[in-house]
Amino acid sequence: MERHMFRVVLEEEKDGSYSVYAPALPGCASQGETREEALANIREAIELYLWSLKDDNLPLPEGPGAVEVREVEVAV
Repeated sequence: MERHMFRVVLEEEKDGSYSVYAPALPGCASQGETREEALANIREAIELYLWSLKDDNLPLPEGPGAVEVREVEVAV
């Protein structure tokens, strides 16, 4: 079984739960009531995403993918 690493973005929601997504895998996202649950859920979502690619004979993404977080100032 091949091992792959992917960066994920974990965001706390207003209600205290967490949303999480994998930028290198468009549309691959999940959520959870806790950080641990959200991370477990995205791990499962990534596995299913990769199995789907394999089933369709599509190439798997390489590497974790670059993620850059920046702040921008806006005036309203």
